Amino acid sequence: MTNRASRHRNAFAGLGLLALALSACGTPTILESPGPVSPVILDETAAAAAISRYRAQHGLGPVTVDAGLVTAAAFQAGNNARTGQLSHEAGGSFTSRMASAGLGRTWSAENLSAGSETFDQVLARWKASPEHNKNMLIPQIRRIGIARVDAPGTRYKRFWALVMAGG
Repeated sequence: MTNRASRHRNAFAGLGLLALALSACGTPTILESPGPVSPVILDETAAAAAISRYRAQHGLGPVTVDAGLVTAAAFQAGNNARTGQLSHEAGGSFTSRMASAGLGRTWSAENLSAGSETFDQVLARWKASPEHNKNMLIPQIRRIGIARVDAPGTRYKRFWALVMAGG
């Protein structure tokens, strides 16, 4: 097994730990699925490089991939895929999910999307959306996690999450 495949297996295995931590807070984490969902292995390093290039165009520093943020992104993309809808509140509030991931008092933001087939497509959507674009250009952001979970039985078919955090 490659290091990258092992990292992804560990990130998706970590979803259970994050779900357990969130469920201890009384937040429902497993929602009824409109059909099967499938996590997709992404090239997070290429995604971080693309976001870093975009940030550099705006005079901002680069971002790196953070395994904990990949887990948080996979958790949220999975929650949205299981419900077939986009929501920052699926699986608990963003603030409570970030606190459970150990990011209580740091700069953090989350971009969600559904329907895009490729990372380039979803990045273009986030750039075109004023609020999502603003999140990617927060000067204090240094780390990211990105995930896509497919749910072929839903209207959107693909659900994306990008979680960003400071230093």
